[in-house]
Amino acid sequence: MKFSEYTIKDTSAVLSLLMTSEKGLSDVEAKERIKKYGLNEVKTKETTLFDVFLRQFKSPFFYLLTISGILAFFIGEKVDCIVIFMFILVNIFLGFFQEGRAHHTISLLRKYFPERIRVLRDGVEKLIDKKFLVPGDIALLEIGTIVPADIRILKTQNLLIDESVLSGESAPVVKISSPLSEEAKEIFEARNILFNGTSVVSGKAEGIVIGTGRNSFFGEIMNVVSGIKRESAYEKELLGFSQLILKIVIAAIMFIFIGRLLIKGTSNIFDFVIFSVALIVSIIPEALPIIVTFAMSEGALKMAKENVVVKRLSAIEDLGNIEILCSDKTGTLTENKLKLEKVYAKDRNKFLLYSLLTSSFTKEEINTSLSPFDIALFEQASEEIKHSIKDFKEISDIPFDSHRLRNSALLENSNGELVLTVKGAPEVILGLCSDVEIGLSKEEVSQMIRTEGLKGRRTLGVAYKKTTQRSYSETDERDFSFIGFSSFIDPIKPSAKESIHLAQKLGVKIKILTGDSKEVAGSVAEEVGLIKNLEEVVMGKEIDSLSDEEFDKKCEDYSVFARVSPETKLKIIRSLQKKFEVGFLGEGINDTPALQAANVGIVVKEAADVPRESADIILLEKDLKVLVDGIKQGRTMFSNINKYIRCALASNFGNFYSIAVISLFIDFLPMLPIQILLGNLLSDFPLISIATDDVDVEELKKPKFYKINQSVWIIICLALVSTVFDFIFFGIFFKSQPAVMQTLWFIESILTEIALIFIIRSRHFFLKAKRPSLPLLFFTIFDAAIITLLPFSKFGQDFFHFITPPIQSLLLVFFLVFNYFIVSEIVKLMYFRFAKAEQRKNGNK
Repeated sequence: MKFSEYTIKDTSAVLSLLMTSEKGLSDVEAKERIKKYGLNEVKTKETTLFDVFLRQFKSPFFYLLTISGILAFFIGEKVDCIVIFMFILVNIFLGFFQEGRAHHTISLLRKYFPERIRVLRDGVEKLIDKKFLVPGDIALLEIGTIVPADIRILKTQNLLIDESVLSGESAPVVKISSPLSEEAKEIFEARNILFNGTSVVSGKAEGIVIGTGRNSFFGEIMNVVSGIKRESAYEKELLGFSQLILKIVIAAIMFIFIGRLLIKGTSNIFDFVIFSVALIVSIIPEALPIIVTFAMSEGALKMAKENVVVKRLSAIEDLGNIEILCSDKTGTLTENKLKLEKVYAKDRNKFLLYSLLTSSFTKEEINTSLSPFDIALFEQASEEIKHSIKDFKEISDIPFDSHRLRNSALLENSNGELVLTVKGAPEVILGLCSDVEIGLSKEEVSQMIRTEGLKGRRTLGVAYKKTTQRSYSETDERDFSFIGFSSFIDPIKPSAKESIHLAQKLGVKIKILTGDSKEVAGSVAEEVGLIKNLEEVVMGKEIDSLSDEEFDKKCEDYSVFARVSPETKLKIIRSLQKKFEVGFLGEGINDTPALQAANVGIVVKEAADVPRESADIILLEKDLKVLVDGIKQGRTMFSNINKYIRCALASNFGNFYSIAVISLFIDFLPMLPIQILLGNLLSDFPLISIATDDVDVEELKKPKFYKINQSVWIIICLALVSTVFDFIFFGIFFKSQPAVMQTLWFIESILTEIALIFIIRSRHFFLKAKRPSLPLLFFTIFDAAIITLLPFSKFGQDFFHFITPPIQSLLLVFFLVFNYFIVSEIVKLMYFRFAKAEQRKNGNK
């Protein structure tokens, strides 16, 4: 039976339904129920280090590179084979090292289960291990107890419960024992149920256990979490892109191979097979995994210096790619503590004094049951007020009760005068008063109280009267003087508004998903500038019953969602993911499913252990600006990786097609397999350093425009330019000796690829682009020198079959490379101008 069905049943009905009594179960019956319901534990398969290790082998490029390495080995290129497998091993090691500590969420659940709990067994109070708790047990709870299971309350005394780990409520919740008039569908409405994982702030309770382990509400959340598999948006994109590359390569090789058979028959077929394999190896960007890992490691290091811990490397790319950031209000946008906002009283000091007289500060032990309201009031009291409290001695009190909505105390001051004070819901306190010291009518005060409530503020009223009686009852609580009332807020973090504004400037939409009330959520959203009025707040129960289409529209159109359950948060995240890349920022246990499902899960360091371990990114500072900086860092990494992909594939495809086609019309191979593989290896040095480069501002604002699949057309355009210049090269040197042509083509193909780096690193004219990073400049110059000088060396001539090129021919090659650079730059500028016009046409500015 779900918890909601217990909320409308009275005590006798609940006891009867669970076949128990107010004296509790017998030990024999409890043991039988353990057999039926199992132990009060949440068990699930934990991710082991071996699982994390195996995950490193599931990358699509791992498979491509493995095949490439094997092919390189069989064609005799053992050096290239070793280098490829070194790339694979380094990538596996870095990925395993970064992710090895990231998946311990379920194991940390044990911290939210108290080890021992007091119960009644056969009418005798016993202390048992929490795991032996069963439905039907009578549990006894007091201040500081973490609720060990779902419990229907039977008896209460001044009971306040902290439910922030489940609901996001920053203030404690008053609980009752009586049945509700309507069945509570959500945890926010279940005022007579204690939920597993929450804690007792004040008072005592006695209740009957209705749900344990996985059958508790907390267990249901973890059932949802264990069924969620996060898929990195960037990893999905790499998978799709690698499949596209593979299809193009296979189709091209088959076409060329068939063309070779038709034109030249089977002569020298084995040499051409080796040549074809070398072409396949050359076109695959084998350095991509190491580029990705290096770029993300570099980003993780920079973010760590900014107090941001990245636990899953690919999360940096996903963070840069997010378009919507969903956030739980409590602890992320707010401080998650009550603060005294305003005091509506003629005498502020008098109000604070009498407020604190009706609290534990008048008792000897004041640290055991202080409510957040009392703490907030005490922080605002002057030293004089704090000293005055000691002049009063409490004679008797009536604790807070959910029916009375107030607590009262009879005190005696140092002069022997007696005073009766009362504190609670302002509208209730006002009704007990015959005099209002504020100087306003009761109707005017009531209107002020309602106004504060609409602003999402919690309110507290205080009244007093002098008396001569040393004892009192509830019937004496009348004819008070109303001193005034106060309002409390959960303060907005100083940086929240500015950080949200910066995120919006980057094109990231912000949405609040909270378990708090509509008024409180709306007040926070208004203050940070997300909405203009309370009507723009959507309640969870309003959207839960909508059709899928209506639900998706609400999720996209609205920015603030209040009173949402963990299941609804998860549903909202999944709805938004149909169109957008979504990040989620939270901290409570109730946020765990959403954190697990989002493309990027983010928490603050103060978050509960379970969501902190579910998240990909942890903010060590409460300043949300570090998150915005992380988005910028992610987009920088994303852009640089795309630079590598565009450059490597444009060059590789250009050379691939020209070499393959020309090989059909000459009697020798235009480049030897070992030369192709050497060029492929040498060109990776400057390309790897591109991970350190700066990026255009536009790419920080519009990450979706720069997705990998949208790079296909610029790759094709620049590859065609490369192919055209290769044909021009062939037209000039086709009568040269085979060794001369092979040597010159090797130099030309690698130099054009280096030139392409400086073309493609910016969408602007290359002289107006940001200055290249020092590593990029160093490796570019170093690589160009090696490529040019290698054919002149004995090593290059003996191992790679180069010859010393004629100087006149070499100068002509340099001239071709220069013209290639000019033409490619023009093509690039034309492409981006056309792309920008298309963006404007589609309204995507």
